[in-house]
Amino acid sequence: MSNWADLTTGKRIKALRGSDLTQHELAEAAGVSYALVQKAEQDRGELSVGSLLKLARALRTDVAVVLGQQAPRRGMSRDTRAAVRRLSEAVHDSALGGWEGIEEPSTLGQLTAAHDRLGTAYWQGSFGELSELAAKVLLEGRAGYARATGHEREQFASLLAATYQFASSAALLLGQRDLALSALTSARHLAADSGDEVQAALVDSTLSWISLRCARIQRAVSVAEQAASRIEPSFSRASRPRMVAYGRLMISAAVAASRQGDSVSADDYLSQAHAAAARLGADTAMYGTHFGPTMANTEAVGIAVALGNHGRALQLAARTQLPRAMPKLARNRYKLDVALAQCSAGLYDQAGDTLVEVGLDAPEWVRHQALPGVIGRRIAKVSTARVRSIGEAIGVPLVA
Repeated sequence: MSNWADLTTGKRIKALRGSDLTQHELAEAAGVSYALVQKAEQDRGELSVGSLLKLARALRTDVAVVLGQQAPRRGMSRDTRAAVRRLSEAVHDSALGGWEGIEEPSTLGQLTAAHDRLGTAYWQGSFGELSELAAKVLLEGRAGYARATGHEREQFASLLAATYQFASSAALLLGQRDLALSALTSARHLAADSGDEVQAALVDSTLSWISLRCARIQRAVSVAEQAASRIEPSFSRASRPRMVAYGRLMISAAVAASRQGDSVSADDYLSQAHAAAARLGADTAMYGTHFGPTMANTEAVGIAVALGNHGRALQLAARTQLPRAMPKLARNRYKLDVALAQCSAGLYDQAGDTLVEVGLDAPEWVRHQALPGVIGRRIAKVSTARVRSIGEAIGVPLVA
């Protein structure tokens, strides 16, 4: 389907639905109205991000496919397809025993260093490097875990859990949800074996994110809330790892609540995240997770956008300073929220400039995001030529 990007969103939805699923059945499976499906397939009106998520889930595909940013099964570059294949083999082979032929695995220290490089690759969007490092850590780490005892075995379990969690997050970013869930299943088992309740809670933050991307919004909220309750800190004497995990989980709950329009809960969760960030006092990275004042502030912008408070989002963005050390993926996800708010405020030129910044900074990552397509359609109402030039600049088709 070489002209997939040239179809309208409505035609893509209809093609994905096929003849085996009626419009009524799609509406029921997605949990939306029949009228919404009709209007969507006729390209009448704009679909919200929430509706896109629900339809993509019901159609068993990714939002990027619905928006034409990638064609079914063929939207990735050759290098990214190779990275996904390598990551899939590493996740499944390591869990199923593909590590048994490794005679002399690297030491725990060497694998820990490899894991640290893997974390850097993830936050930079370098999925090829990530998949190579994940294969090394998971296969050799499983061999070491099988032979270790006592405290060393717990350390191997912790290392493997963190690596499976990164693999899960990367798979989700690349639209591979089944792979993401497979990796996270292994991460949860190993986190339990490690005896580290903070790590176990952070694994559930990824589960919350997967649930959100699958449009299981209430599950996303409850998973994050329950994990946070297990480690809820005393703010006067909590350890920094516990504070990081609690704050990150409160962000997960706030984001999910905002996606279902629950402003009261979203504000409550967000206030808890701000309190945890203030207690930390500075941006902190632990367990491969980044949390602190910057994340609390940038996520507040995204939450305001999701709740339709675009003026508020732009006010918050104007007061938010991005540190140079902010991870590339986190920085660009925040900028997409800003671009969406700019569109909603009629600042189309600014939104276009922001989108170009994102596309040039993280070209492979942006192909798998839903918001560029949403932003592009809004800018197209003012200038189709402008959107086409943006799409050409960032390598992502934004309009038919």
